[in-house]
Order: sequence, then C-alpha cells, then structure tokens
Amino acid sequence: MPKKRFALRLDPKLYNVLEKWAADEFRSVNAHIEFLLREAARKAGRLKKNDPYDEGGD
Repeated sequence: MPKKRFALRLDPKLYNVLEKWAADEFRSVNAHIEFLLREAARKAGRLKKNDPYDEGGD
C-alpha cells in the first residue's frame, strides 16, 4: 500500500525537538512522526498490533 502524502505545518520549536529526538533514535523526522502516531493510535485502541494496515514495524 503506497503511503499517503500531505503537508504538515509544525511550530519550529516543536520541529527542533522532533528533529533531535529522531536523531537520537536513528530515524528521519518523518519516520519518527509516523512511529509516534502509530504508537499513539495503538495505545488509544485505534490500531491493533497486527493490523494489516500497519506497514511500519518499529
């Protein structure tokens, strides 16, 4: 399944935090945002651990 593209506007201070955090985890900012959103969706019960739409795998 191809990934969906969309523009995301972030506060520059938040982006700097995410950029440092992503580097600490050896990820790109984009991959780290996707990882954080996937984890939040799982914790909220919106995405199951073995959901076929979960292409990530982090």
